[in-house]
Amino acid sequence: MGNRFSIGDHVCWNSEAGQVRGTITGVHTQDVDYKGHTRHCTPDDPQYEIKSDKTEHVAMAGPMGRPGSAADLALNQLSGRLGE
Repeated sequence: MGNRFSIGDHVCWNSEAGQVRGTITGVHTQDVDYKGHTRHCTPDDPQYEIKSDKTEHVAMAGPMGRPGSAADLALNQLSGRLGE
């Protein structure tokens, strides 16, 4: 198991465009269709919806990324949950 994140956590990750910062807006623990593709999720291997601070674009990624996926991201927590 990798890191565990919750809705409201502020995270950063490396993308093709460089380092991105955003906020977790959703946590998926069951398979979900996302932008035309099935993302495989389990309680031990969740996927996170993340809204970019800069562009407000929403991406989906796992805590350690998924090799070969469009969102091969390694998430790192920046600070506590929003509002703390």
